[in-house]
Amino acid sequence: MRVHGKEVVGAVDQETRCSHYHTEIDRIAIKFYCCGQYFPCYQCHEEYGCGKKQVWPRQMFDQKAVLCGGCGEELSINEYLGCQNRCPYCRTSFNPGCSFHYHLYFEKNR
Repeated sequence: MRVHGKEVVGAVDQETRCSHYHTEIDRIAIKFYCCGQYFPCYQCHEEYGCGKKQVWPRQMFDQKAVLCGGCGEELSINEYLGCQNRCPYCRTSFNPGCSFHYHLYFEKNR
């Protein structure tokens, strides 16, 4: 699965970390609804230049749109939002701070 980031060598590591988010627990990539491409973060997506900027609608939260950088498994949005910051497949930790950016990826609860 290709994860886009700055289009230079080493910009995205083997666990999907990028130059913006690169701590040990920064290991997911999000498939953006607007372009269908995986990116490590919203900043990488903006730099890539999609220009459409749409979030996943709630009725599509059953779609696979989150990639675990630990094991490479794709999670549905519902799985990711309910996993308590651990991959349900390999149990590796995810960054809980990502929740501050959910509104950039997923439609908010009403």
